[in-house]
Amino acid sequence: MRGLYLITNDDAFDLLYQKLHIAMQNASIGLIQYRRKNIVPAMQLQEVDALLQLCQRYQVPLVINDNLALAQQFDCGLHLGQGDGSLVKARAQLGAQAIIGRTCHDSLALATQAANDGASYLAFGAVFPSTTKPHAQRVSLATLQQAKAQFALPICVIGGLTIENIQPLIALNIDLYAVVGDVLNLSLTQVAQRSKAWQVVLSN
Repeated sequence: MRGLYLITNDDAFDLLYQKLHIAMQNASIGLIQYRRKNIVPAMQLQEVDALLQLCQRYQVPLVINDNLALAQQFDCGLHLGQGDGSLVKARAQLGAQAIIGRTCHDSLALATQAANDGASYLAFGAVFPSTTKPHAQRVSLATLQQAKAQFALPICVIGGLTIENIQPLIALNIDLYAVVGDVLNLSLTQVAQRSKAWQVVLSN
């Protein structure tokens, strides 16, 4: 798991689907996360089904945010925040091969626990101020550097990431760059251009 990790925004689903399709056409996407907490369950089922088919077409893994039952129903991966249930339970229910990520904020102790519990990747952030989660704890480059040295698992970063500010993270050989705004909050035309730009930056 390496590269751009796109997390869905709250666009109308048809528009979001188009943006994700364009992004996958123009960049090698490491993961897609379905995170749409304001959608009623019946619509979530329809959206996940459509996204899963799109992801399978481009061979991009799909993970569900904080909803073990939904991940199990669609045989998808799962991302768990610190307050979103047991990783051990999720691993037991989804199986050894499922992708399960865990939010670790700025804590190596939380990351160690996640690794011991069976996480597939460890997510640290926020790296920079973020409009999605403006009050999120910040993680230092020193902590990220230590995480890369300490853990064999992929390290994911999130929080205010843009092409213009990620060079220090690239220098640390970070694996996954979780992004909402810098790609999916743009217009359809801009999504194509920005995805290509991310591809260039992360391929160097």
